[in-house]
Amino acid sequence: MSEVKRSLFDNLNSFFGFDKFKGDQEAIITNILSGNDTFVIMPTGGGKSMCYQLPALMSDGTAIVISPLIALMKNQVDQVRAYGSDDSIAHFLNSSLNKGEILQVKKDVVEGKTKLLYVAPESLSKPENIDFLNKAGISFVAVDEAHCISEWGHDFRPEYRKIRSVISQLGENTPIIALTATATPKVQQDILKNLQMQDATIFKSSFNRNNLYYEVRPKKNPNKEIIKYIKGMQGKSGIIYCLSRKKVEEVAETLNVNGIRALPYHAGLDAKMRAATQDKFLMEEVEVIVATIAFGMGIDKPDVRFVIHYDMPKSMEGYYQETGRAGRDGGEGHCIAFYDEKDIDKLAKFMKDKPVSEREIGTQILKEVVNYAESAVCRRKQILHYFGESYNEAACNNMCDNCRHPGEKFEAEQELLTVLKLIKKLEENFDEDHLVKILVGVDTPQTIKYQHNKLPEFGKGREQGELTWKSVLRQAVLNNFLIRDVDNYGLLKLSKFGTSYIGAPYSIKFVMNKDMDIDQARDSSDHNGPGGALDEVLLGALKELRKKIARQRNLPPFVIFQDPSLEDMATHYPVSMEEMKHISGVGAGKAMRYGGPFIELIKNYVEENEIDRAQDLTVRSTANKSGNKIFIIQNIDRKIPLEDIADSKGLSYQEILHEIETIVSSGTRLNLDYYIDDIIEEDRQDEVYDYFRSAEADSIEAALNELGETDYSREELQLLRIKFLSEFGN
Repeated sequence: MSEVKRSLFDNLNSFFGFDKFKGDQEAIITNILSGNDTFVIMPTGGGKSMCYQLPALMSDGTAIVISPLIALMKNQVDQVRAYGSDDSIAHFLNSSLNKGEILQVKKDVVEGKTKLLYVAPESLSKPENIDFLNKAGISFVAVDEAHCISEWGHDFRPEYRKIRSVISQLGENTPIIALTATATPKVQQDILKNLQMQDATIFKSSFNRNNLYYEVRPKKNPNKEIIKYIKGMQGKSGIIYCLSRKKVEEVAETLNVNGIRALPYHAGLDAKMRAATQDKFLMEEVEVIVATIAFGMGIDKPDVRFVIHYDMPKSMEGYYQETGRAGRDGGEGHCIAFYDEKDIDKLAKFMKDKPVSEREIGTQILKEVVNYAESAVCRRKQILHYFGESYNEAACNNMCDNCRHPGEKFEAEQELLTVLKLIKKLEENFDEDHLVKILVGVDTPQTIKYQHNKLPEFGKGREQGELTWKSVLRQAVLNNFLIRDVDNYGLLKLSKFGTSYIGAPYSIKFVMNKDMDIDQARDSSDHNGPGGALDEVLLGALKELRKKIARQRNLPPFVIFQDPSLEDMATHYPVSMEEMKHISGVGAGKAMRYGGPFIELIKNYVEENEIDRAQDLTVRSTANKSGNKIFIIQNIDRKIPLEDIADSKGLSYQEILHEIETIVSSGTRLNLDYYIDDIIEEDRQDEVYDYFRSAEADSIEAALNELGETDYSREELQLLRIKFLSEFGN
């Protein structure tokens, strides 16, 4: 063993207690110690921090580590200090320090006591800090989370683009190491160009994380699914990501009232609160952190067992980095994302006010998230393809939902040929959405503008449908027949492979994409446990019982229990009055009035069919909602107009009607005569009452059809349905 190598291993052992390096760490560290620029692309959990910490400890002078998050800095400084004998070995310099603390940091650095100085890019560019750093000996500069440099990265920070000019002021020959866990080929090029590191040695590890299981679920009842899932992972740590602070608070509160120790984490909380939350998670005082994307960057908790995306993230890089916080110790890691097209629409709306170039980039990045969520192809293959890495899905070993539950395959030779020929004919000038519109024959401003509605291909694929053509185009990209030009609006270009296929086609099978609105094909018991699927036989029996009781009481069936309540009973099998109270749309009053016979029927059914009931079937609502309920009831008792009640709670008129309907459906009687009599004449009220008395169902659409949309508004019928349910059902 050479002297340099022996020194490297001695220091690895004495500082960190390890006797061998992970992956490319040894080569990376040797490259930095040789004074070379170094670019490291390494997945989360691969040991990036070691790549700059060890050479910093071995070099003369201080290494500057540029990092985007204060929480990340504190965590890493604590780690390095734990290895050293003196706290001055590592410091951070950011806005959280007072003047006295800043002076102490600068003193330690200038005196050569500090080996690692963590700095935010904003702090780095301050003239007084550049002056101070010029007095210190700088060993090298590490740019952590380097993807923040690129507008194509998921976490673009304009301050990161100024880093190169600051480094130049610290000395022409200062070596740079740039590190990232998530970078597409496009982002990698941006980083090298911006940092002027074209001659850097590049170390690129595989993005594959064999121990992570990837799954996307339709967002039907996420709170219930999440609670059930976490209770099945008893004692294991996890992170739930939401896109808004409000949703973070709501989900954390819901988990707590359902017996799960959870804390919220977002930028709206003060720094002390965030630091305390992070420490409680690390010390296992809480099981779950519900967070915006601010949480987790560089957090060294190796045993996070699940990462749940309550909302789909804005980019595949963000998704990859956040899921990468699971299973960093090589143990199990479950990555579950809930997908709803409405969430994607919201994200697209947020981009409307941004500059054109930023909006176009954001739209393309978001499309990749949709492609991933709706695709039936191996999740791992899609992720790795996005990062420029080829992968044979056979190696996934059923570690994603699509491999575990394969979708329907179809012969795609003719469809693929049609797509490739059309792209060639249109000179590779259009994106996926436009091509699909041509094939299914949909007139849009674009198809009309380019007269593509006159092409012989227009409507040629109407019979196959949009889902088929999306499947073909996405899998043509995944299988390298096509290349998506990210620099140019995501236009689809033929690869050499695609061009040769046109000349010599052959049989090929593709998997049909999922329609996430209707996709429930996956056995829900696979991820929900007992009681996860609707029991159609029980539902039929409950409807018969409801009809019988309705006849006895001379009431429409929906007054007893509405359909969603019966469906919930047929999913969760409540066998006690307490459990019945937690069924959707059944409050204490309704449970006491009508629940007895239904509980008896369900009890007998469960015993006869030996059904293993899930014990965690009820999701208790948060105190906030019960506070709303009390507020609304009190204000109706005081005869306050509904518009005023809505305004005081920041609700729309439709939302206040929905809240009131929920209260009444659950068994609480409300007197709305003071409000209804003011706006609806008595004879019109009687007509609607007569309709609901004889109606089989409580559908507003059916009522509008029967009574006439010109005579009644939807809101009027909703109000009268509420009054009817309150008087006759409660």
